[in-house]
Amino acid sequence: MATTTLPLAGAQAASPKAPRRDSYRRTMARLGWVFSAPALIVIGLVTIFPVLFSVIMSLSNVNVLGSGFQLDGFTLSNFGVVFGSSLWRYALVFTLGYTIVTVFVEIVLGTLIALVLERLTVGRGWMMAVLLIPWSLITVISATLWDYIYDPTYGAATQIFASLGLGHPVILGSSVSAIIAMMVADIWKTTPFVAIIILAGLVMISRDVYEAATIDGANGWKIFWQVTLPLLRPTVALAVLFRVLQAFGVFDLPFVLTQGGPQNSTTSLAILGYQAMFTDLKFGPGAAVAVTTAALVVLGCLLFLRVFRSQVGED
Repeated sequence: MATTTLPLAGAQAASPKAPRRDSYRRTMARLGWVFSAPALIVIGLVTIFPVLFSVIMSLSNVNVLGSGFQLDGFTLSNFGVVFGSSLWRYALVFTLGYTIVTVFVEIVLGTLIALVLERLTVGRGWMMAVLLIPWSLITVISATLWDYIYDPTYGAATQIFASLGLGHPVILGSSVSAIIAMMVADIWKTTPFVAIIILAGLVMISRDVYEAATIDGANGWKIFWQVTLPLLRPTVALAVLFRVLQAFGVFDLPFVLTQGGPQNSTTSLAILGYQAMFTDLKFGPGAAVAVTTAALVVLGCLLFLRVFRSQVGED
């Protein structure tokens, strides 16, 4: 008795076009790597290589010669010099405090500005363009501008204090006022950047959510704390991450305004590393400062992302 084999349900013959399609995808992937290779090489040369060389230098005895420097053997003494330095500990505390204060103020002010811009129906584009002027300026230029404002003889801030009967204070001449002045300059420049990021998050929130909250009887204050702010959490987290990375590596602003003074009161980790390498010619400890700073930034970012992911998972 002859038997007939029936094809399985849903089974399909292999298409002859499938191998050709896979070959095309592999060819396009190789072509993509070929076109990306120049950019990847440039990124490796200007980013990855300096980082690796800094790590090597921080773990080496660096001898300064008349024609440059020479790496002579492995050592951990550079990190011992850094960790044992009271100036490094102060620079670490100053950088942490500077980052926390400036980022917090920028997030608060940026959120308030974004809420105002989000409610504008006419002229929002012009307001955003004007708002981005401080952010578009190179930091060295904006720092020079604030240096003129803080000038003890003809600066605008000095004239304002004089008109209020407070005399002619040397704003950048004392530790506390210099730190506050530098924070003000940073907040003025970077708050617009934070405002634009948060405004983008506000625009993406559906109007239906607000309508539902209004129908449930929530007032404006409750809507902000229980609806707007929770939905803005990913956007705020992104803004905080960007600003922490920038603020922790602050260099150009104190370099132009104070050179790390007065009495090292505005010496950040970046300024300390620069002074160690290019002023004192201590390349090993200077590289160790750079490596420890980068390690702290990476560790902080990983911790921040882990906390943020856990919060998003709970929501």
